[in-house]
Amino acid sequence: MLVGTKEGVVFLQRDAAGSGWSVAHRALTDKHIHAVIIEPTTNTIFAGATQDTVYASQDDGQTWEKRDKGITQQDIYSLAATQINGKVRVFAGTQPAHLFYSDDMGKNWSELTALRSVDTSAWHFPGPPHIAHTKHINFHPGNPETMFVSIEVGGLLKSTDGGQKFEVITGMDDDVHRTVINPQDPDRIYVTGGDGMYVTSNGGGSWEHWTTTDHEIGGYPDLLTLRPSDPNVAFVAAAHHGPGSWRTSHNAGSRISRSDDGGKTWQVLGNGLPDRLKGSIEAMSLEDWGESFSVFAATATGEVWGSDDGGQSWSEIISGLAPISKGNHYVNLVPA
Repeated sequence: MLVGTKEGVVFLQRDAAGSGWSVAHRALTDKHIHAVIIEPTTNTIFAGATQDTVYASQDDGQTWEKRDKGITQQDIYSLAATQINGKVRVFAGTQPAHLFYSDDMGKNWSELTALRSVDTSAWHFPGPPHIAHTKHINFHPGNPETMFVSIEVGGLLKSTDGGQKFEVITGMDDDVHRTVINPQDPDRIYVTGGDGMYVTSNGGGSWEHWTTTDHEIGGYPDLLTLRPSDPNVAFVAAAHHGPGSWRTSHNAGSRISRSDDGGKTWQVLGNGLPDRLKGSIEAMSLEDWGESFSVFAATATGEVWGSDDGGQSWSEIISGLAPISKGNHYVNLVPA
């Protein structure tokens, strides 16, 4: 398992007996890593760093090289990869909010300038430096030239031609965190953000506001994942309130919740999880192996939590890592 932290990429491995986890390797330890992806056709690992650039490894993280020729904004917030017409394309989103792509595994990059052809006058961010960033990039599972880009804070943008043109998708709050698309029904799209969760069943033609800031799952949802073999099974991680409240409470009050009906109803999970975690949950993944699946969640206070029985029971599989944190989310949650 790869975890991006304030002190680089941490490689975690299960113990031989499968009963525990340990740190196997650390890389890029002088970088605050915002995003880590593995491009599956080549097994190339890409890491994007805060106030820095893109790095790549082709030997399971043992050695790394900077790959950023053409990237003009040196503050990477998001990474994604897909195949278009049989060829791998890698994307990088930045702060300020720009979008870049590479067709040669990151050696050369070009900007998709159409992202900023929409009205950007209201793009902002509440905390310093008050500049919007490209938080998340996603693709239609059947047509990767249709892409969704989340701007925090600025709204949801959609392109149907690989980023040559973009339109703003209306019907939701403009504090957009990420999109999650049902792989079996791509017209069902979930959006998490600062005003809760929005869902469309018609590809974005209209939206329903399914959770609000006073919902029991938490008022500030971010991470959301669906089980690939049964997308009605979903997990969401949400802080009690937004980051502005952490300056005084020093507690994100995070929860993980599960839905078995595609997000219409939610059950707050416990059985090993504290009711409200102090750290904000900044990363989450799901590994589906057919009979059951594992879920993992990492926090801004340096813990990774895991469940190997579909979320029924949880344990802290490792602690003491550097913060797993978007920007400076960790500052008000970790002792100085």
